[in-house]
Amino acid sequence: MSEYQYYEFQSLDRPLSRGEQDQLRALSSRARITATSFTNTYNWGDLRGNPRHLVEHYFDAHLYVTNWGTHRLMLRLPRQALALPTVKPYCLDDHIDAWTTRTHLLLDLTSEDEGGDWIEGADDSLAALIGVRDELATGDLRPLYLAWLSALAAWELEDDDDEEYLSFPEPPVPAGLGELTAPQRALADFLRVDADLLAAAAQASPAAPKKSANPTKKELVPLIATLSEKEKDDLLLRLALGTEPQLRTELLHRLRGTTAQARVPGRPSAAHLLDAAHTLRTARRQHTEHERAEARARHLTALVREADSAWQRIEAHIATKKTTAYDQAVALLGELRDAYAHAGRDAEFRQRLSRLREDYQRRPGLIHRLDHNGLR
Repeated sequence: MSEYQYYEFQSLDRPLSRGEQDQLRALSSRARITATSFTNTYNWGDLRGNPRHLVEHYFDAHLYVTNWGTHRLMLRLPRQALALPTVKPYCLDDHIDAWTTRTHLLLDLTSEDEGGDWIEGADDSLAALIGVRDELATGDLRPLYLAWLSALAAWELEDDDDEEYLSFPEPPVPAGLGELTAPQRALADFLRVDADLLAAAAQASPAAPKKSANPTKKELVPLIATLSEKEKDDLLLRLALGTEPQLRTELLHRLRGTTAQARVPGRPSAAHLLDAAHTLRTARRQHTEHERAEARARHLTALVREADSAWQRIEAHIATKKTTAYDQAVALLGELRDAYAHAGRDAEFRQRLSRLREDYQRRPGLIHRLDHNGLR
């Protein structure tokens, strides 16, 4: 398989100037560059620019996918939309990083899985993920917690220090983990969040408060009344200047700050969450095995009821004298053996098998297959 790297950058809060587009063109002659995006695929070589630098100076979102298992999402938000101290408890090793510039907060979320299946083009789009940026800007921290779960699973595989597990705390658990939005489900898939780990975390997550994405006048009037005159003057001035496309999002965040999704304290250590996930995983596997056993029992019961028809099919397969038909006959005999055993009629099966072997003792290919499969 040849090397494959996919880079996508999006500018959401403002278009790129012609000069900025020219600067980006100097990094790649093949990339598709518009006033709001930079997209390129590499089958050899690499992007000449540093993605962190590009997001800091040009873009609000970046997606990176490779055929050796790297999934990376970077987001840039205005500093007033999301505070670094709020993010820091969710940062873990190299999988989740956050830092600030003079004007923005940046997130870097990474998942690595060298052994995972990869289909070219399957993950090559920011469209399904970009909604988590607005969710974070309005106080919904579920995307951060999902990234932390992804990092925790990877950290568990990489780290051999049990003492660190005992002391590493779970960050605050946001509300609504049991009812993720579409962008959050896409993020969980992209970062390969373990389903049992998410289910264990959701047990401690309160229900998300119900609120409209587009607030009503009735909802906003009392909230605006709580703002001071100075805050209102500042907001009106910034609105009049017209240089901040994200101002509405910031304002809604400030107005709804007191009703943002609740968070409950995390468990005393990540090990407690991993243990809870292990318990759920074990119970799920046992339930699945039980269901399979019941389905197998129903199948064997039905087969033994139709035993005469099955023996006729076996005879018909053998009569063709074809090797593939012999294989089909032997496979069906194996199923019949299990069906008779399930019904407590082993002796009856052995008698009929003995007669069949005697009838076809001059078919060495068939006899060899019967012996090889323990049908003696």
